[in-house]
Amino acid sequence: MPEPHGGGLGLPAPTPSYYASVERPYSASLEARPARAAEERLDLRVLQKRPDPLGDDFDYPAAFGSLDLDELAHDVDAVLTTSQDWWPADFGHYGPLVVRMVWHCAGTYRVGDGRGGASASLQRFAPVDSWPDNRNLDKARRLLWPVKKKYGRRISWADLMVFAGNRALETMGFRTFGYAGGRVDVFHPDDVDWGPEAGWLGDERHTGVRTLDEPLAADQLGLIYVNPEGPNTVPDAVASARDIRVTFRRMGFDDEETVALIAGGHTFGKTHGVADPKYHLGPEPARADLAQQGLGWANSYGTGNAGDTITSGLDGAWTPTPTQWDNSYLENLFGYEWDVALSPAGLWQWVPRGGAGAGTVPDAHDPAKTHPPTFLTTDLALRYDRAYGPIARRFRDNPDQLADAFARAWFKLTHLDLGPRERYLGPLVPPEPLIWQDPVPADAGAAPDVAALKQRILDSGLTIPELVETAWASASTFRDSDKRGGSNGGRLRLEPQRSWAVNKPDQLDRVLRTLDALRHGISMADLIVLAGCTAVERAAGVPVPFTPGRTDAAPEWTDVASFAALEPLADGFRNYLDPRARRPAEHLLVDKARQLTLTATEMTVLVGGLRTLEHGVLSNAFFVDLLDGPPDTATRVDLVFGSHGELRAFAEAYASDDAAEGFVRDFVVAWDKVMNLGRY
Repeated sequence: MPEPHGGGLGLPAPTPSYYASVERPYSASLEARPARAAEERLDLRVLQKRPDPLGDDFDYPAAFGSLDLDELAHDVDAVLTTSQDWWPADFGHYGPLVVRMVWHCAGTYRVGDGRGGASASLQRFAPVDSWPDNRNLDKARRLLWPVKKKYGRRISWADLMVFAGNRALETMGFRTFGYAGGRVDVFHPDDVDWGPEAGWLGDERHTGVRTLDEPLAADQLGLIYVNPEGPNTVPDAVASARDIRVTFRRMGFDDEETVALIAGGHTFGKTHGVADPKYHLGPEPARADLAQQGLGWANSYGTGNAGDTITSGLDGAWTPTPTQWDNSYLENLFGYEWDVALSPAGLWQWVPRGGAGAGTVPDAHDPAKTHPPTFLTTDLALRYDRAYGPIARRFRDNPDQLADAFARAWFKLTHLDLGPRERYLGPLVPPEPLIWQDPVPADAGAAPDVAALKQRILDSGLTIPELVETAWASASTFRDSDKRGGSNGGRLRLEPQRSWAVNKPDQLDRVLRTLDALRHGISMADLIVLAGCTAVERAAGVPVPFTPGRTDAAPEWTDVASFAALEPLADGFRNYLDPRARRPAEHLLVDKARQLTLTATEMTVLVGGLRTLEHGVLSNAFFVDLLDGPPDTATRVDLVFGSHGELRAFAEAYASDDAAEGFVRDFVVAWDKVMNLGRY
């Protein structure tokens, strides 16, 4: 049989598959799916601080610093290697289960909006805890609860899960690249737009020839990546590779990292599908009975666990050594010719042709049984894709290269949303800086002569609006979701930010050239912010704080492709809206405010102040004029402050005759907050 190529294998339509037909999610109206439609009410609750039982004064870095990581490793290793009767470990080791748990937690990250990732702990909350792709990972987290209980607030759930994933790999013979703590405990799910579908595994997110909607990364609602059977359950390896490439690039990974992650991850463990999930699994955690206490997918088949475990409906192991790091995954991938077959549950998977490989794979629970290896359509994509294939062959022939690439890709997967290296905690942090960490120099040099610099800025001929817009353009790139962006690094002077339409490139170029001639011992990152603060101070007639210490990133340590994802399609603070934006401007304003960690009050005062600073003054005139009757040129963002009940209440407070002084004071505080985002 020739290797697959082109657009398909010419196979008949698959039998009814779990991935093609599933029940509706537990709720399409609760926290499972955020608002999408333009007509839905603007919701300001995302800008409110939610209750946190640890309190505002809790110092997590100090608490984490008191950990004995060797003791923690001993305790985690004991969990990994001690099979428990209520959920017996495959092959006597929970390592593969925990690797899958961490991979699926971290793998929710997407570069488009910085949402998801390990730090958000989304897998602990609905709806992610109930995704079909996360079946039985509730058991992995429950196995770790005794460890979390012992160490309490000294280690967050997110840090513990990533640490356990590293220990799982280490106990199975793999040497990891490193580990960093710093992910604070999360007590509420983040409201993330996971897609337009109303049912699990629906696919309404593709247009044209499988063009995936931005900023989504997964192929279907409820999947971490792509359908393992192939696109919409069609077992076509080449078409699957196309979907894999889109998804992993949306997550921030190139082709080599993608091959390393899949090959490395599938070196361990197995899939579970001895029977059809539709007929034997109970509700997911979010819909399960209260007596289940957060566990879902109760299994009515046989014993309900061990050899009778049902997860995806796919069934089998990739290698003869499912709890040992080696090169057998790639040896098997290229060592056999593969034929498509149905799992016991009726899902498409692949087995060696002609009965090859029989007896090479041990059973997960019965030492008297053996099996052939089983691969997925997504695995064969690594062999038959024109780009993935050569990489996979090179890794097969050079196991040391695979080990290094997987170590680095795993570290990136589990740390990508943690933010700059300055946030990393603990003695296991690798010393090598990596470009995806957005590194900046550590030494800011001597403190600048701020007073002299302010005077040179005021004498430069640059206007108040130009200086304010430039400082805002630099600082407002910050995203709280993954702690990227902000004024530190001064990347506004580098590509791609220098050319973003929202930043008025021609004006920006002139401002940066003028400021660069003035700087004398101060970083451009600091000078851009100082210039903005000086302009606000002149416009307001009151002192504006400035805190130096930012450094300038080098072009070679700036990933242009990665930073392109930070380009805003909308910035209501600047009344900017790109035609490509699909949501109403006022909704995008709230989302921007949320990424800037602003409250609704701070968002309001900044919008009002930035509007008047466009004319070189800082006052409450925007709200006064709006409530007297909006001008014909008002935008949706302008008008929402008069039409939305809560925002109108804020606007009225700031438009009152006695509010002018308080407005300026509040603006300066909010401005200072934004200027210092992203500094650690």
